[in-house]
Amino acid sequence: MTEFDQMCPYFHKAMTILGKKWTGQILRSFIEGSRRFTDISTYVHGISDRLLSQRLQELEGEDIILRQVYSSRPVIVEYSLTDKGQALRQVVEAVQRWADRWIDDPVVATNRA
Repeated sequence: MTEFDQMCPYFHKAMTILGKKWTGQILRSFIEGSRRFTDISTYVHGISDRLLSQRLQELEGEDIILRQVYSSRPVIVEYSLTDKGQALRQVVEAVQRWADRWIDDPVVATNRA
């Protein structure tokens, strides 16, 4: 039996986290730095506030993002990547490079349909 005869539990867990709908786009929004909820919502076009909140909680629970609350008026909540999340930057950037090379232009493809 080779190492590829069984699914690696670490890979499986990683893909379970990263493979959820919108998670990749949410992580992509952090490439430029910290974000507020509305910034992420605007960047990830089409996600509901409820689902965005759920995904952010999941990523926070996995120690991928950090939620910071600043006691100002109004209260400011900011999200940023943890060290664990920063380690995903290379993955997100690699997926972006792959998409730039191999994915047909989504605007052109939509117009053809």
